[in-house]
Amino acid sequence: MRMNLVYINSLGKIGNRNAQYGDYEFDLIDMIDLDQFDGIIFVGDNYNLEGMAEKVIRKLRTAKCPVVSIAGAVDGFYNIEFDDAQGIRTLTEHFIDHHGMTKIGFMSGYLTHPDARVRLDLFRRVMREHGMPEDGAGMFEGDFWFNKGNEAADYFLSLPERPEAIVCANDYMAIALITALKNRGINVPDDIAVSGFDGSIEGKEYTPHITTGTRERVDIARKSLSFIKAICEGRKPDTDLKILPRPIYSQSCGCEKVDYKLATEDINHIMQSARDFSYNLYDTESILLKLNKTETINEQRSVFIENFLSIGDINSYFLMMHIDRNGRPAHDSDYISPTGNFRPMIVIDWHKHYKTDGEIFSTSKLIPDALDDKPRSFYISSTHCAERMFGYTAVEMSGKEIYNEFYNVWLLSMAINLETMLKNDRIKKLVNTLEDLSIRDGLTGMLNRRGFDELSRDAIQSIDGKAVACTIILDMDGLKIINDDYGHHEGDLAIRSVANIITKCCNSGEITARAGGDEFYVFSVEYSEKKLERFISKLRDLLDNYNKCSEKPYKVDVSWGAYICEIDSSCRLEDMLKHSDALMYEQKMQKPNRRK
Repeated sequence: MRMNLVYINSLGKIGNRNAQYGDYEFDLIDMIDLDQFDGIIFVGDNYNLEGMAEKVIRKLRTAKCPVVSIAGAVDGFYNIEFDDAQGIRTLTEHFIDHHGMTKIGFMSGYLTHPDARVRLDLFRRVMREHGMPEDGAGMFEGDFWFNKGNEAADYFLSLPERPEAIVCANDYMAIALITALKNRGINVPDDIAVSGFDGSIEGKEYTPHITTGTRERVDIARKSLSFIKAICEGRKPDTDLKILPRPIYSQSCGCEKVDYKLATEDINHIMQSARDFSYNLYDTESILLKLNKTETINEQRSVFIENFLSIGDINSYFLMMHIDRNGRPAHDSDYISPTGNFRPMIVIDWHKHYKTDGEIFSTSKLIPDALDDKPRSFYISSTHCAERMFGYTAVEMSGKEIYNEFYNVWLLSMAINLETMLKNDRIKKLVNTLEDLSIRDGLTGMLNRRGFDELSRDAIQSIDGKAVACTIILDMDGLKIINDDYGHHEGDLAIRSVANIITKCCNSGEITARAGGDEFYVFSVEYSEKKLERFISKLRDLLDNYNKCSEKPYKVDVSWGAYICEIDSSCRLEDMLKHSDALMYEQKMQKPNRRK
């Protein structure tokens, strides 16, 4: 069976308390165009946040392709169910019929979870059918994890009659309970027998090995794909199919004795796994430190290439970033809002299997086109931090191995780093804006006096040897009359018009500024009398042309004074400006009908 697989990954709740991360993963799921798929397999128990599975189901109901649910029956879907109830029945009746026990307790998962309710309801039914109290020797609500073992042990040991056996709703709680019982001097299975459920790897490696019911995952996967294949080929499979868990009667119920030679081998295997975990952990810590130093996407790419072996062997990796209508990526502080389009910001294609020409993607096409028709499997994960989704990653693993948990650490770290990049970019742009405001005139956009002084002095200090420099001071004629007769709005317009004209006259590296009020400064090194003549000629032409075309009831004009001299890096700008100011004032005083 040849087909491409796209696995939409969901981390959901991070740790015991951080549910916020999972809330925003739905943003990507909600955006994905389902028309690109020939079939969808829904695994609802992967979603550990209340209401998330229901959101995904509502989205999947819009799909035109067949949807197969393998974690619980969903109306309108093709359903392949694990018969958890029958599995719990088998294990409970094993204690009753095979071991002859009558005092049997039950450790449930948290009762808001549908799987927990199904398993508890069946346990109670079996108890009633065998003429026993429906809660057996006692019922304790656990958490489907390792955290409630001590509380559960204390509860069961405090009962008036100690249970002979305890059925746990999954292997993790069984392991936690057995560990707690051992710490209290209770031997399993001799004093109390225990069973789990789900057939986990941890349950097989723990001593004693956990008696459990295993979900036939490979069988489920094959049947799910066969369902979709049959529908695509026009055949009609059964709407629903139940898979019975296979019971594994092992050491924790007493059906097998602990083989200490095998137990030693298990311990050695676990120790090797722990060492591998430690090495990966050290590498991950190194990645975090390196990521913390990155300031660009390209630097992130370099860190990934250098450290990718920590997350497993990969064929390709893509970071697809949200872009706005202007093409800006989501980690740019000027980014406005998502458009549903993505740009590949990091592309790692070791074997050159894909077309990666920087094209823009929508969620109707999650990954680049391959250059061949070989079937592939991709893992898609949302990339987001706090309340912002940057985009998603697509990783293709080599062989049959999926990525390990350290990829999720990489994913979270990268998202945090993108958030840091965004904030740093925002701060940098804010600082630049504030710096610009501190040296810019708000009315004209020209440099203000402070900006003029800083840039001009920098230019003077950079002179090597001698240079010819020029300062020009220009003062508007008649601004007070314009303000008095036509209002300050017209006065401001006249100032901006003069500022624009002066700016247009500067084509030889001049530094220009509005020094305040109606006064403008110009400074330049490597100047000459010819450049000054060209500046003044263009100034006169632009002023005349403005006055002819403006249709204003007033004219704009300026008086100016220019001073040219040879200077070195020790020159005082103030001395040159004094000469220019005197020449400007002299010209202004000589004008007929002079008005301030």
